[in-house]
Amino acid sequence: MNSRQAIPVVVLTGFLGSGKTTVLNHLLGNRGGTRIGVVVNDFGSIEIDAMSVAGQVGDSMVSLGSGCLCCAVDGSELDAYLEKLAAPVHRIDVIVIEASGLAEPQEMIRMLMASENPDIRYGGMVQVVDAAEFDATRDKHPGTDRHLAVADLVVLNKTDRVDGAERARIEGVLGTLCAPGTPVIGADHGRIDPELLFDRRPWTETRGQLSFEDLLAEADDHDHDHGHDHEGDHCAHAHASYESVEFVSEQALSPRRFIDFLDRRPAGLYRIKGFVYFGVPGHEERYEVHAVGRFLRFVPQPWGRGEPRLTQLVLIGSGTDGPALLGELADCREPSPRELGPESMWGVLRYVARREPESEPESEPEPQPEPGADPG
Repeated sequence: MNSRQAIPVVVLTGFLGSGKTTVLNHLLGNRGGTRIGVVVNDFGSIEIDAMSVAGQVGDSMVSLGSGCLCCAVDGSELDAYLEKLAAPVHRIDVIVIEASGLAEPQEMIRMLMASENPDIRYGGMVQVVDAAEFDATRDKHPGTDRHLAVADLVVLNKTDRVDGAERARIEGVLGTLCAPGTPVIGADHGRIDPELLFDRRPWTETRGQLSFEDLLAEADDHDHDHGHDHEGDHCAHAHASYESVEFVSEQALSPRRFIDFLDRRPAGLYRIKGFVYFGVPGHEERYEVHAVGRFLRFVPQPWGRGEPRLTQLVLIGSGTDGPALLGELADCREPSPRELGPESMWGVLRYVARREPESEPESEPEPQPEPGADPG
């Protein structure tokens, strides 16, 4: 039986010139010890640990570490290349697909959600928008509005090129084009915190191999010693507005109240990650929860031997009321989980991929979440 956790696949979209590659390069340069597999512009590249930026990877090159395989990738081959990326030998933690500027992200999302590969799971769609060319892009590419409607999170890039009034106007328009509650993150030069999309492993876990990541980190240390932390200053400013709060409970959570909490989470709450213990009979596993913007997924997992039954959550956002969020989560506690019936879990199970048949309620089939659908 395969005990490996499925690798999240994040779809990065946006029309030509919006700054997708800049965002991707920033993620790669600030990923800590995380191993990122990348599919770029409908062509495959693998194990980016050997390159400093995605732009240095040939568009038709798949780097396999011990050699190279040149091959163009079309949509029908995407699943095959994700299977290669997910191979245990590469030790990939997350896969980012940088879609072509003219790609239809809806089709890519459907392909990922319909995939029968147990080693990958859809991890959300991020749409990059050029603030300076917002109106011109919508005029030139009418599909922009359609793509924004299914985005889980929007990165409003190049905010340094517009004034405050124009940025507010664009954010107002985005509020009408995106689904209710879709977060919009402002950025300049594509600088967003990677933690908003995926976990960063401590760099010390992977350091020691001769890789570009080691060389970049050593160069960064050198720059710090000489006071040339220009990029670092930018990163610090970019991340300064993000706040993180942690919630831990030894008491089980009510699945219904927790889903209600997720349904009404504020737009500024960009990411939720961690594990939830519901304790409902037949559903005593720990449920990994992963939310990026509006995207939500639960993954049931067995508890480790001797592992305490706890709920442990991290919430990352901007402009949110941390104490209020913690208070709402505290109100989700359930004193008598074993008295709850299986129907109490239906809201959670709606966002569980590849459920075992016996987990589904017998009286009512459970709908699958549509790509970009708002929970609830």
